[in-house]
Amino acid sequence: MKRICVLLCLLAVWLGGPRPVRADEGMWTFDNFPMAALSKAYGVSIDQTWLEHVRLSAVRLTSGCSAAVVSAGGLVMTNHHCVVDCAQALSTPRNDLLQDGFLTQTMAEERRCPGQQAEILVDVFDVTKDLQPPPGSAAVRQRARDDAWAKAERERCPNTTIYRCQIVAFYRGGQYMLYRYRIYSDVRLVFAPEFATAFFGGDPDNFNFPRYDLDVSFLRLYEDGAPAVTPEYLRWNPAPPTPGQPVFVAGNPGATERSLTVSQLETQRDFALPVAQKQRAELRDLMAAYAQENAEQKRLAESPLFGVENSYKVYAGRQSTLDDPTFMASRRKEEADLKRRVSGRGDLSAEIGDPWSRIDKAQKAYWELYLFYRQLEAGAGSLSELFTDARTLVRAAAERIKPPGQRLSEYSDARLPLIGRALLDDRPIDPKLEELYLGFWLSKTAEALTPNDPDVRMMLGNETPKALAARLARGSRLADPAVRKALWEGGQDAILASTDPMIRFVLLTDPQARDIRKQWEQSVSAPSDAGAERVAAARFAVYGRQAYPDATFTLRLSYGDIAGWTERGRSIGPFTRFAGLYERATGVAPYALPPRWLAAKERLAGDTVMNLTTTNDIIGGNSGSPLIDAKGQVVGVVFDGNLHSLGGDYGYDGALNRTISVSAAAIGEALAKVYCRTQLLAELSGK
Repeated sequence: MKRICVLLCLLAVWLGGPRPVRADEGMWTFDNFPMAALSKAYGVSIDQTWLEHVRLSAVRLTSGCSAAVVSAGGLVMTNHHCVVDCAQALSTPRNDLLQDGFLTQTMAEERRCPGQQAEILVDVFDVTKDLQPPPGSAAVRQRARDDAWAKAERERCPNTTIYRCQIVAFYRGGQYMLYRYRIYSDVRLVFAPEFATAFFGGDPDNFNFPRYDLDVSFLRLYEDGAPAVTPEYLRWNPAPPTPGQPVFVAGNPGATERSLTVSQLETQRDFALPVAQKQRAELRDLMAAYAQENAEQKRLAESPLFGVENSYKVYAGRQSTLDDPTFMASRRKEEADLKRRVSGRGDLSAEIGDPWSRIDKAQKAYWELYLFYRQLEAGAGSLSELFTDARTLVRAAAERIKPPGQRLSEYSDARLPLIGRALLDDRPIDPKLEELYLGFWLSKTAEALTPNDPDVRMMLGNETPKALAARLARGSRLADPAVRKALWEGGQDAILASTDPMIRFVLLTDPQARDIRKQWEQSVSAPSDAGAERVAAARFAVYGRQAYPDATFTLRLSYGDIAGWTERGRSIGPFTRFAGLYERATGVAPYALPPRWLAAKERLAGDTVMNLTTTNDIIGGNSGSPLIDAKGQVVGVVFDGNLHSLGGDYGYDGALNRTISVSAAAIGEALAKVYCRTQLLAELSGK
């Protein structure tokens, strides 16, 4: 046991499997970036000063995207699809910002995005030793770790107004790092193009290439009502990109599962993914039908429907990867090789034991509990904001009166201010969409668990899913931020006294949701995590080479170059240009250009590179990441990957995986000649 702890403490470097890391593979933490490998691959040298500058310029958005500071006055660049909810919230039937775009001439016109917050990583601390639990039962060890976790976050971030601390588990629990973020709760929209421009080609072109999207928007960070002072920012480089040019992506990849065992991958392939995809497909069809009823419903459904369609395509790509016999055969071979090497070393075998069997056993529990866990806890409420707000209010009130180490992890002292700010922001909530989301979730829960299940009967009572959804959506007053504020500040007494139907519904159902969560954590998460720690220790002991941890929606840096790819004997070049955009435009959605783009055709330089592909290793969450050259300058903004990159959750294929970005050259050309945003362009240029 002592040896395993030592190995885990050393896991700042670990290879995610026996295969060698490909030249451009890796979502690297900034404290463990492979500068020597970069120099060998591309002849490019960077240093700690370069890394620190990029780190302090990178931004994480609480909407689930990445971004970058690009001026000394708090200007931030990200994707349009990362601010689409903001644009939707600021829109009205007479002023549709998704259709017409959002253009400002002065800072006075910039408008606050409801619920949006930004974070910049300012400090990193290794707290692995602090979180090593003492001997004892699993429950004792977990409680000790929870107490130490809460204490570390509290001590490093006493001022939760401007700082937030987050402990991140790397290498499946082999290393724990505490990240301290500078937070900005006042984030305002500066510029957004039309939805038709940002998502030109729509769902048919999504994750494909060639692409012709201007998927970029600008925000601004504010402090005390004034633009934030941001001395660390990435300079703008509008020079045309060139094939083979080394480039970097600094962002927050959401999650990867490249270190899962074969049995875990099989569970994803055969059970979890198919169940989730079936529900996504049904929800997508319901929302599409809702959007077709009238213009206002189309406007309100456009953003969430885009999200559901995007998710469906992402998970279809993951399913395709796991259905690939060649991929699965390679993973089985790798796992068998590791087991053989461990068993061939008696001392190591005695220390490691058989974590694979432990993980295999947890998969049986996964199959037994997943539908209950998905419907009652992880996926409860579908996309309903009213349900999410009600559960947050109910749980926060119950958790805040507990000692820090005994709370649900998401309600730690370090996280509560972030939750409160997001909860209390004023944002529009459409009752008809809420009714659709709730009705869908309730009907799918009854279908998955059966109508006679005690939890289903308790949830529905004597009502149908449709009738219950209508009563909850139409009767709840939680769409009013003043009501949410009173419940948040009133705590447990206010929650228990509330007559709001959604609050009462969550109070009724939350005990069952908490119970299935506890079962899931004890039977699936805990044994899987414990087994993963030992597998990680085995890999480190056997292969002992540097590598990156799985993505955790924390800051990473990947490197690569500008390149196309070859598929089925066909070469696909790395660039598209403005001229191709107009050739592809048919005048019919999703290939219809807005009027201002049609009027600007003769003014634009047709050979300007619009979108480009690179070999950088990314995953969901990297949306909005800056594409950076070797001098640390912005040459584009990442907005997508190709279809092959969708399997990046489980592995990286350097021959096919490609990142897709909008070039800085195209952004500058459009700002100058389509939108006439001369002041914004001057700020980007540092003038």
